[in-house]
Amino acid sequence: MPIHLEIVTAERVVLSDDVDQINAPTKDGRVGILPRHAPLLTILDVGELDIIKDGVTTPFAVSGGFMEVLPTRVTILADTAERADEIDEARAEAARRQAEQRISQRQSDQELALAEAELRRAMIRLKVAQLKRNRR
Repeated sequence: MPIHLEIVTAERVVLSDDVDQINAPTKDGRVGILPRHAPLLTILDVGELDIIKDGVTTPFAVSGGFMEVLPTRVTILADTAERADEIDEARAEAARRQAEQRISQRQSDQELALAEAELRRAMIRLKVAQLKRNRR
């Protein structure tokens, strides 16, 4: 018995499908969601979101948002969500280098926090893109 998953950003519906399992990065750590899971509302963290269907794992890079879990469906309202094959590795690498440069040149604590958040997003995008490339 699968669970229905919808991943939505402000720009688009990223995924709407029945899946077997969802492994999500939350502010309290990674959680695994199976069909008939207890209701849950949680804050997503920057990280790798894994969707498992028919034994195949599909990684997504997410950068925050919310996840609502009900026994038969899960809704993810993500700030950003990208499948591995949508990620431009060269752009993600350039964003990583730029964030690292901003960290080294920071002028305030606020600038440092913003640069560190940008670095985390770039690093997870690179990780997810490399996972897809390594599975080929």
